[in-house]
Amino acid sequence: MTTTDLAPSTALPTWNLDDLYTSPEAPELEADLVDAERQSEAFQEKYAGRLAALSGAELGKAVASFETILDKLFRVMSYAQLLHAGDMGNADIGRFYQTLQERVTGITTLTLFFTLEINHIEDARLSEQLADAGLQHYAPWIQITRAQRPHQLADELEKLLHEKSVTGGAAWSRLFDETMADMRFDVAGKELTMSDVQNQMSDPDGKMRETAARALSAGLKKHGRILSLITNTLAKDKQIEDGWRKYSSPMASRNLANQVEDQVVDALASAVRENYGDLSHRYFALKAKWFGQEKLDWWDRNAPLPDADSAKFSWDQAKQSVLSAYGGFAPEMATIAGRFFDERWIDAPPRAGKNSGAFAHPTVASAHPYILLNFHGKTRDVMTLAHELGHGVHQVLAAPQGTLMANTPLTLAETASVFGEMLTFQSLLKNETDPRRKRVMLAGKVEDMMNTVVRQIAFHTFECRVHGERVDGEISAERLAEIWMETQRESLGPVFTFDVDYKTMWGYIPHFVHSPFYVYAYAFGDCLVNSLYSVFKDGHPGFQEKYFEMLKSGGTKGHRELLAPFGLDASDPDFWKRGLSVISGFIGQLEAMAD
Repeated sequence: MTTTDLAPSTALPTWNLDDLYTSPEAPELEADLVDAERQSEAFQEKYAGRLAALSGAELGKAVASFETILDKLFRVMSYAQLLHAGDMGNADIGRFYQTLQERVTGITTLTLFFTLEINHIEDARLSEQLADAGLQHYAPWIQITRAQRPHQLADELEKLLHEKSVTGGAAWSRLFDETMADMRFDVAGKELTMSDVQNQMSDPDGKMRETAARALSAGLKKHGRILSLITNTLAKDKQIEDGWRKYSSPMASRNLANQVEDQVVDALASAVRENYGDLSHRYFALKAKWFGQEKLDWWDRNAPLPDADSAKFSWDQAKQSVLSAYGGFAPEMATIAGRFFDERWIDAPPRAGKNSGAFAHPTVASAHPYILLNFHGKTRDVMTLAHELGHGVHQVLAAPQGTLMANTPLTLAETASVFGEMLTFQSLLKNETDPRRKRVMLAGKVEDMMNTVVRQIAFHTFECRVHGERVDGEISAERLAEIWMETQRESLGPVFTFDVDYKTMWGYIPHFVHSPFYVYAYAFGDCLVNSLYSVFKDGHPGFQEKYFEMLKSGGTKGHRELLAPFGLDASDPDFWKRGLSVISGFIGQLEAMAD
């Protein structure tokens, strides 16, 4: 089994993972694992139980050694994750992935003491140690680590949870992924993958959209018991651990990791829900009017407009559209993004067994990111490419911060991706001269915003209710469907007709499984970028330089510090109103065009 086994198409680019390892059997991979284990054993022997007594310089060297070990292990796991995402149906790759997870978890158990012991150092003593410049470099990481102090358990319990993670949440996540990858849907006599059936749900032919939607629903219903079991098990698992760690709510751990205050997230969610009427209800009523109907069926949510042409983007056209937009903002941005194409850091072809979504994986600071997407040639696919390349540029710029501090909190991780989408959209819109096509493009952008803001906050509401009700016992598949329908009706509005087949559609959302309470970060990022882009359009002095400095900061700064140079503050209630007003303004433009 080699990475070349994952390259069935010559029409679209497939990634080259050789910059990590040439194959699962590569001797360098095994050497890195052995070396990391040896270094971890020596690290434990040298530092366990001694951190408070170290000088600042010595503790700084210890953190640097810890980072070196993690870089090796994260490189191994990044390779396994990417290989698995490219072919989830391959049993050999699945076993390889699971085996590496178990080996890496065993090795990291040796160094688990380090972060636990950092949190045991008294504040006064740590302040003395941080006077050393070497340790001061890692101050942001230490601050983030110590934010978990109130929720840290006894060392033996932390070790137990760490070792059992491969048979707990990670195993259930893998079961979900492989279930999704193995699913096939009968659409007009063809067996389609998850990616393909979702693509058909935005087909210009309404009958095809309905057929695909009902096929997806039937497939999810067939797997309803296992999807309900996964959801219930993970929610209960989280409830138990949150209880031990004394988190105030199911969402609190995510907010802490995101370095964002609970009240800021609550303000965002409340602002979006309060504006459902002005956003999604208003837009979809307009869409129904364009279709000459009073009501829309649920499978028409992503339907192309009646006068939209069926022309598709080639891969080269998509590439040039994004790079041109990026270059118009800053040549450096296009140069970095261009490397993803030139050096084969992108995997684009849809194929059986491949992860049906899209992502940018940062891997490790000593390597480079990789992008996975499923390119069908639609405008939305161009926007997805722009989105993931935004992540990729961000990850490249943040990499010099090192493996411990390069990763950005989720609330800010979507900034560069959504900003990249906005740049690409505005570029395409500016170059379009046909009023009809301009309307189609603007409507497409509004729908993307509906999916990023309204839909994600509806998902967030669904999660909050599911985790809240799980406290009282296992939730039936029927009750999960009821919660789903209630939150969807609230968010999408009265123009939609929802029948029984829509009840299963909660089942394929991966974020509910992999990253509970992740989804609000999309809405956070979209509203943040709307405000940020308006500052850019207003001619804010030195915007590009400040923007690049923000991306280069990686995980070393929180949202307040990063947004201050632009005169923005996410804790200000008007901040969210400003972001949402951009969407409302786009809808207003569409209403004017309709008249």
